[in-house]
Amino acid sequence: MGADRTYAYGAAAGLLGDLLLGDPRRGHPVAVFGRAAGAVERVLWHDHRGWGALHTAVCAGGAVALGALAARAARPRPAVSAALTAAATWAVVGGTSLAREARAVGRALEAGDVEAARARLPHLCGRDPQALDADGIARAVVESVAENTSDAVVGALVWGAAAGVPGLLGFRAVNTLDAMVGHRSPRHRRYGWASARLDDVAGWPGARLTAVLAALAGPDPRGAARAWRADASRHPSPNAGPVEAAFAGALGVRLGGTLSYGGRVEHRPVLNGGTGRPVRVGDIDRAVRLSRRVGLLALGTTLAARGLMKGRGK
Repeated sequence: MGADRTYAYGAAAGLLGDLLLGDPRRGHPVAVFGRAAGAVERVLWHDHRGWGALHTAVCAGGAVALGALAARAARPRPAVSAALTAAATWAVVGGTSLAREARAVGRALEAGDVEAARARLPHLCGRDPQALDADGIARAVVESVAENTSDAVVGALVWGAAAGVPGLLGFRAVNTLDAMVGHRSPRHRRYGWASARLDDVAGWPGARLTAVLAALAGPDPRGAARAWRADASRHPSPNAGPVEAAFAGALGVRLGGTLSYGGRVEHRPVLNGGTGRPVRVGDIDRAVRLSRRVGLLALGTTLAARGLMKGRGK
């Protein structure tokens, strides 16, 4: 069995495992990494970019090194190598949990229980739920589904295709570090700078692929392309911008606008404001279905690209 085929079988099995099983309730490998990264932060923290860069190097570099050692040990046995790839893919991909949480909020909104939706929203994103009405919660969910399709699914598949198990683990480590220390809180404004910048770099290819696939798989490809071209650069995030704009155009809705994080109010540009309508509760399920299609297309696209690159290298 060739190395490309071994990886393809493993990645497909891992994505299928996520679709069927979702994330484990306890002992998730990403949570274990998060606790380890938190312990490293307690040792290294200084209000300085250099110490933050060291924290990023230790944690992300450790994840990559662990993946490389495991992949090297498994390489002589294709079945073991495929199983390792499957386990790593399942561990770092989070599409099913994303869909589950989004739909849970949607069901609460459909039932008219805004308080239940507010209580559930922090499982999905970092918005201040008390600052949102039902329409604001629905918009926050659609935006989170769009962004996390890139962060929790497509980005991991891109780096897995490029670098195998070390790429899978490294991407998830970088993304997790950004979520932990990359936000601009007073404690992490300097210390988290390196993690935030590295996440921007690592997320760049996955975000563009997500936007392309959302345009191709969505109900309005032209609208997605138009919104991406017109509005993506106006978003403060270089990676969330293309993804959210493409989802907004594909679904025919408006995203962006005023939001609140940790008591800090942000006034973001409206995406697809010219032709889009306000987000409705039913758009949550539409966004989840689009996210599913994008994830499956991303698996096929990244496997094809890996095979093409390896074929040219021979």
